[in-house]
Amino acid sequence: MTKETIYYVDRLGTDSLKWDGQKGVFGEEGLLPLWVADMDFRVPQSVLDAEKEYLETGVFGYYRPGIGYYRAFQAWEKEQHGYEVQREWIRFAPGVVPAINWLVQMFTKPQDAVMALTPVYYPFLHAVRDNGRKLACCELKNEAGRYGVDMEAFEMAIVQNAVKCFILSSPHNPVGRVWSKAELKAMLDVCKAHGVLVISDEIHQDLTFDGHKHIPSALAGDYDDMLITLTAASKTFNLAGCQNAFAVIPDAGLRAVYEGFTARMHIEGGNPFGYIAVEAAYRHGLSWLEEVRDIIWGNYCFVKDAFAAALPGVCISPLEGTYLMWADFGQYLEQEEMAEFFQKKCRLAVDYGAWFEGNALTHARFNLATSRENVEKAVAAIVANLKG
Repeated sequence: MTKETIYYVDRLGTDSLKWDGQKGVFGEEGLLPLWVADMDFRVPQSVLDAEKEYLETGVFGYYRPGIGYYRAFQAWEKEQHGYEVQREWIRFAPGVVPAINWLVQMFTKPQDAVMALTPVYYPFLHAVRDNGRKLACCELKNEAGRYGVDMEAFEMAIVQNAVKCFILSSPHNPVGRVWSKAELKAMLDVCKAHGVLVISDEIHQDLTFDGHKHIPSALAGDYDDMLITLTAASKTFNLAGCQNAFAVIPDAGLRAVYEGFTARMHIEGGNPFGYIAVEAAYRHGLSWLEEVRDIIWGNYCFVKDAFAAALPGVCISPLEGTYLMWADFGQYLEQEEMAEFFQKKCRLAVDYGAWFEGNALTHARFNLATSRENVEKAVAAIVANLKG
């Protein structure tokens, strides 16, 4: 029995958003889903065991996480990423996306400029626009599919737009970059020089490949007074439905603002199922994660090799981090053909490059955290319809 057969779950008919909730986005059901970023893999057994033990109590009343929850997260950050997070820095959020929206509201005013590096995870863009802020974009440099930051353009965008806040994706979704320490330091130094608050979304921190290692933004230099790090176990261990995330805020002044905001909303904690799942995953889930990373990397290599052989004009960005493959079909398709091709011809649900903005209109993002069978079906459909 392979690792994949141990972990893969057929989620069709389980009220999964990814499998059963396509109509709201794509107008129909029944597409092979490679879009929304959760996994089709069963969570670590330690998580199931911990949840079963809690269920057996038979009482689901008000809950307060014990010190073990915080220590599990702190130990994970130190052992996996070299980041010694102090207990007093940690605050709760029901998810990284809600936290980004909260922070935009907390630390900027209507019409203030908030910046992101495009193409980028589109909830960043929504968090700016939906809260009445001005979106300032800095386009990433694309060199044959590998992306980088044009530091001159980065600083110019901050100065010209009087940017107050920068939302950083690290590792970057969707282009798959794991930023180097030098790249992080360059960006954060510019932000520090211009008084820009940095929100560093590090939710994919544990999903790195091919020798790349995530470096927390906090370890790139002395940025405690201008940096808030957001992360969660949700991508790492497939726990998105548990609605549990961490805001790491070393600066007491920034923490006070955060605490005041969440207190006014009376959302200062989460549900027990989230706390219990996260603690169990961080304590006992490392071997599961290593095996799942092998499956994802194998899927990426399969797609890359298959396209190289059959569709060499498809430009696939190197997968340094995340489980989301970013590919440019511009040699075969025009932007206005993308949806018709993938949805109507291939019967696939993918994230279209246009959603991420920037110069990505002929790109698509594919979720590789699924079975090899699903990946093979998707590749076969794309190849048949482009070559046919």
